[in-house]
Amino acid sequence: MVRHLWSRFPTRLNCDILEVPLMLKRVAILGSTGSIGTSTLKIVEAYPELFEVVSLAAGSNLDLVTEQTVRWHPKVVSVATEEVAETLRERLKHAGVKGTRVISGEAGTVECATLPEVDFVVSAIVGVGGLKATYEAVKAGKSIGLANKETMVAAGELITAEARKQGKPILPIDSEHNAIHQAMRGGRLKEVERVWLTASGGPFLHTPKADFEHITVEQALNHPTWKMGRRITIDSATLMNKGFEVIEACRLFDLPASRVEVIVHPQSTIHSMVEFVDGSLLAQLSVTDMRLPILYAMTFPDRIPSNLKFPVLELKHLDFYPPDPEKFPCLQLAYEAAEKGGTKSIALNAADEVAVAAFLEGGIPFNDIPATIRHVLDETPEAHPESIDQVLSADAAAREIARKHIQELRSSVVGLHS
Repeated sequence: MVRHLWSRFPTRLNCDILEVPLMLKRVAILGSTGSIGTSTLKIVEAYPELFEVVSLAAGSNLDLVTEQTVRWHPKVVSVATEEVAETLRERLKHAGVKGTRVISGEAGTVECATLPEVDFVVSAIVGVGGLKATYEAVKAGKSIGLANKETMVAAGELITAEARKQGKPILPIDSEHNAIHQAMRGGRLKEVERVWLTASGGPFLHTPKADFEHITVEQALNHPTWKMGRRITIDSATLMNKGFEVIEACRLFDLPASRVEVIVHPQSTIHSMVEFVDGSLLAQLSVTDMRLPILYAMTFPDRIPSNLKFPVLELKHLDFYPPDPEKFPCLQLAYEAAEKGGTKSIALNAADEVAVAAFLEGGIPFNDIPATIRHVLDETPEAHPESIDQVLSADAAAREIARKHIQELRSSVVGLHS
């Protein structure tokens, strides 16, 4: 039974005391041990009267998932493998935790996302690993807080169609699309001229193109603004991360790629802007703290007080630049994939993941990331999958093309030095 709450908010985020009616939300967190997952649990901890943890899906971080389970006593926890699950069961038994069922694998993640008790699913598993669970959650009529770009890039057409059918929202948690969602509340969709995605520009904004062939892994991982995972940090350095966001914006807001613009904004103060047909621009500014977009998504359509305040008086200047297509070809590749959709978007994500992994391992130079993606896109036939299984099949095919291409690149390098 859903309970309506007329209560005082807790002060763990030092928020003002305010009485307002909100419904208790019972939450599933997919990717609970990642940065978004742990930030979500901080929100739950700050507002225990508003949120209840029902299920957690994690990977293989036994120490952290044990700690989370002991703290939150969810009904179900899913981990990567049955071996990890068995170890977790033993740990919970020794900790005296009862009533939590431990399961594993993709089927376990799907179950966590589709439990009847769950109202709201935070989808934060990196890569396509959480794709099926997110889709099944939408089919089950759950509201989704989406922090996984790959899900929308690879299967956004299927997921948004199902969400419309179910009449349930997909609420973006990543800062740029969350900002667009907020700004769009200032008008109607038919009044939107375009959306502007801001990009920090990454560590190579002012690096000459001639130096790109010498970029090291250490340099590429040194992001000037955000502390993120290794793949997304490299994607930020190539601007592919922004390319993924273009596709995500097209799917989330039902816009063609021609109405989604990318602009470099090094301060990362404005997270995104919406331009309306009359020329008005609404920009969303906030602190660079992921708890804020998570809180927005989890409490939508309401807003509740927090101490996550933007220091307006410290705002000195804002810089904007057009992205350089010669230095950052990944962005144009993403626009091409956004326009064609289907297997092209799937191939874009798959090829990027394989190429970035190869770069991080020292297998290819920085410039070969976009070259590999270009090759995979050219080799991928255009089609529009009609099921998640077809999406995953296309993903696997694109990865194989990328791996073979990288092997050929390595062989040619070896041949030159032999």
